Amino acid sequence: MSHTDHVARGFHGQFHSVSHYDSPGAVLSAVGLSTAEKRVILSSWASDMYAVESNPAFRQLPGIAHPIRLNDILTALRTLDHNDDDPPPRGGAVMPFPRPMPSLKAIARRRISSPQPRLAAARG
Repeated sequence: MSHTDHVARGFHGQFHSVSHYDSPGAVLSAVGLSTAEKRVILSSWASDMYAVESNPAFRQLPGIAHPIRLNDILTALRTLDHNDDDPPPRGGAVMPFPRPMPSLKAIARRRISSPQPRLAAARG
């Protein structure tokens, strides 16, 4: 048995998603599956491993008599993305609003108005 046949038959024959669901809509409406599990099933269906050789826009899944359109699978995946309960990750901390740089004239005025302390001790 080739590696592809082993993968197509499911992990050690315990579970094969095709035997339970016959369309992307059936996967989406399955109440017993989490969003992550639905995403795994639909992503595996979208794999090139199941592409119809003469028409790559379709997927021929073992256990399903009719080919499934790749577009339908990808639409179901996008539906999961839009229905995801978790908010998208945020970039990072909010940056403070930058203060404008003072002009050279303002810097010069500050230096003139505030005397600089001088060293009291002279070397010599």
